[in-house]
Amino acid sequence: MRNGLIVFSTIAVLLLSGCSQKKPNANVSNAGDVVSIDESSVNGAGGMSGGMNGSSDGMKSVFFDLGDYSISSGMQNVISFDADVLKGKLSGGKVKLEGNCDEFGTDEYNYALGLKRAKAVQDGLQAQGVNASQIVLVSFGESNPQCSEATDSCYAQNRRVDLHLMR
Repeated sequence: MRNGLIVFSTIAVLLLSGCSQKKPNANVSNAGDVVSIDESSVNGAGGMSGGMNGSSDGMKSVFFDLGDYSISSGMQNVISFDADVLKGKLSGGKVKLEGNCDEFGTDEYNYALGLKRAKAVQDGLQAQGVNASQIVLVSFGESNPQCSEATDSCYAQNRRVDLHLMR
C-alpha cells in the first residue's frame, strides 16, 4: 500500500510538472511606457486599411521575419525614415509603437513577441535620436491582423510594428 502511494505520487508530480507552460519573458525593462491590450476588446477580424502600411502620420511599418524580433538590414532604412518623420512631427508629443504577430504561436508567446518587436523598433529610433520618453510600447500579439488569408505573403503583413502619433 505504501509503495503504491509513493509510486502514484511520483507519477502525479511528473505528469503535472510536464504540463506547466512557461510564459515568455518580454524583457522590456526601461522601455518607456508599456501598455498592455485586452485582446477581447480589439476587433481582430479584417484589420486595417491602407495596403501593407498600418502606420499613420507619414510613417512606415517595420516588418519582421517569422518568430524574429531583430531589425533586418532591409528595414534599417525604414527606421531611419520614421526617425526623420518623428523628429519633424513629434515635438512634445508621443509616438505609439504597436507590435503585431501572425497567428502562429500561443497568445502569450505572440504578446511577448509583439512587445519585443516594438522594443526593437524603439531601440532603432533611439539610435537615430528619438527620445525614449516619447515612445509608448503596445503589443497586440496576433489580435490585430492586417490580412486574414492563409498565405505566406498575408502572414508576413501581420509580422510588423505600426507607428502612430498620439493625440
